[in-house]
Amino acid sequence: MCLLKRFNREPFTFNFSLFTSHLSLFTFHLSPLTSHLSPLTSHFSPLTFHFNKLDSILKYFPDLTDEQRRQFAALWDLYADWNAKINVVSRKDFDQLYLRHVLHSLAIAKVCAFAPGARVLDVGCGGGFPSVPLAILFPEAHFTAADSIRKKITVVEGVAAGLGLKNLTPRCARVETLPERFDYVVSRAVTAMPEFVGWVWNKLEKGQRGTLPNGILYLKGGELAEELALTGKRWTLYDIPQYFDEEFFETKKVVYTSR
Repeated sequence: MCLLKRFNREPFTFNFSLFTSHLSLFTFHLSPLTSHLSPLTSHFSPLTFHFNKLDSILKYFPDLTDEQRRQFAALWDLYADWNAKINVVSRKDFDQLYLRHVLHSLAIAKVCAFAPGARVLDVGCGGGFPSVPLAILFPEAHFTAADSIRKKITVVEGVAAGLGLKNLTPRCARVETLPERFDYVVSRAVTAMPEFVGWVWNKLEKGQRGTLPNGILYLKGGELAEELALTGKRWTLYDIPQYFDEEFFETKKVVYTSR
């Protein structure tokens, strides 16, 4: 005998109220999960952003240690915070911080690598360029960042503390008044070269504490022949485009003379 089960073909009704109540319950239980994930993703996003900004540095300095990468990445937030209080980097090009300020400072490193123990003076350091990036790159050299404007030194102090830089000493002083002597003097377009040489020449000691003999390494652009001739010194000009290929550096140079 064949037994057949008979299904009642009653009309299907959808209980919308019951469905929405279950959906609400599901969303309620899911919310704590997404709230826990949200802070996690917020921590990763800035990290990714800052390391993407480092591309222009890593392109030319691929052998940075993890600590150096961390310090270079931290520059963005530190300068953004300080620049909102004390304007040391032009706000119109702050998004070019790594190219126009950090990488530009590091052009000096392509010309001369400072040896451990080298004493380097940054004259008219402003917000810390070129001394802060160079201090990150050469942790065993010692840098003195000097500027006569107190608020600029306040920024350098804050940035150095935020980075944990132990090899950089900010000084609010005119360079002529500093009693110390140095192996190298670095600077970035502070004044005309004859005046600059007059400020720093007697601060330099003879010798060699890097890949070049002790002397002046100055970041400058434009036509320099007449200005340099007035110093009475012998200069070597290093075109930055031979090291960095960005258009920004097209007319920029590292100017060097030995003590």
